[in-house]
Amino acid sequence: MVWVLNGKSLITSPSTNNVKPVTLGIVTCRDTEFHNEEKGNMVYLEIKSKNLCLFCEEIQGKPTLQLKEKKIMELLEEKAQKPFLFFHNKEGSTSVFESVAYPGWFIATPPTAGQLVTLTQERDITTNTNFYLDLLN
Repeated sequence: MVWVLNGKSLITSPSTNNVKPVTLGIVTCRDTEFHNEEKGNMVYLEIKSKNLCLFCEEIQGKPTLQLKEKKIMELLEEKAQKPFLFFHNKEGSTSVFESVAYPGWFIATPPTAGQLVTLTQERDITTNTNFYLDLLN
C-alpha cells in the first residue's frame, strides 16, 4: 500500500502504475524542548510540493491526523510546534511515527485500500504502523 492525496486527506491505495503516491518530506526539528531519545528523532512531515504538513489535533475527543496548509521550512523557523511533531523511530528496516502531542498514538494505515491514514494506539494486525520509506535524492 502507498499513501495518496485525496483532496486534503491521505488515503491508502495499492501500489500500481496508475497510482501516484505522495512524497513525504521529513525534516528534523532542531528545538530540543520535547526531545526524548528513547522515542527517536523529532521530525516534521510534509507532502512534498503541496505545502501540506501532517499534524495532530483532538476531534470529538480523539487525536486525529490532519493535513494543514503550511510550509515545512516555516515550522523550522519557529519554536517547536508540538501538534506538527512526530518521533521518528526505526524498527528493523521500517519507520514508525509517534505523535509528540499525543504520546502513544502512531500514524497508521488500515489493511484495506481507500481508507484514511490515521492515528492509532493499537499496534497490532488490524493496523499498520510500520512503514518502508523509499529515500529519494
